[in-house]
Amino acid sequence: MNVLSLFDGMSCGQIALNKLGIKVDNYFASEIDKFAIKITQKNFPNTKQVGSVVDLKCDKLPKIDLLIGGSPCQGFSLAGKELNFDDPRSKLFFEFLKILKETKPKYFLLENVKMKKEYQNIISDFLKVKPIEINSSLLSAQNRKRLYWTNIPNIEQPKDKKITIYQVLNINTPIGQMQPFPRNYKKLGLKRIERFEGRKDKKSNCCLARSDKNLYKTDKGIKKLTPNDYEKLQTIPLQYTNGVSNSQRYKMIGNGWTVDVIAHIFKNIKL
Repeated sequence: MNVLSLFDGMSCGQIALNKLGIKVDNYFASEIDKFAIKITQKNFPNTKQVGSVVDLKCDKLPKIDLLIGGSPCQGFSLAGKELNFDDPRSKLFFEFLKILKETKPKYFLLENVKMKKEYQNIISDFLKVKPIEINSSLLSAQNRKRLYWTNIPNIEQPKDKKITIYQVLNINTPIGQMQPFPRNYKKLGLKRIERFEGRKDKKSNCCLARSDKNLYKTDKGIKKLTPNDYEKLQTIPLQYTNGVSNSQRYKMIGNGWTVDVIAHIFKNIKL
């Protein structure tokens, strides 16, 4: 099977395919971030990097069986400025669409954040499929709602594995018994507090590219999620992103996919 991954990042799609034991003959990765490329090549040295999506020449590629991508989401996010299709990053969706038309793969997958219904419908009209919304919390300890447009058949909601943040952080503090947060948190270098004790679902907040937004109170005091914690929450193999600075690890993991969700979708691929 030949795979073309647009906006490949650190190649979470390849992790999912590998986890399922799906044989990949060629994995073409379109990515421009040098740190993400470094991590991909460290873990999957046979990956064929093909550069920026806007410069991609599809006629130079073999027949593509699976086209995947998560076009940059900042312009679509309900948590952002909602620039949507006026945002240059969101316009990269149309690069995905152009390449989809040129390669005519058997299967495709596009991932993005929750967005206004009007923009969601525009994407659905172009792709001629409606998305399925899956929360990563079903397969991990992270609350992360995402939309997945795909023609892979029979995609259903995953069964809830009931994984909690306590298992990931290896702590035993029950909800409602967190220790008081220190008043001098600014002097401790803490920029923002996510009050985990308010989450009754025992899940973490969404992993973000900025690690200073993922701080929790535990029975042991202040807990800042480490890159290893991030990997666990995104169901990425431990130490997969090791080899670059922590700030780059946070960034690429936060921008990546929850691997077990992607594997759940890919398991319905019929070769």
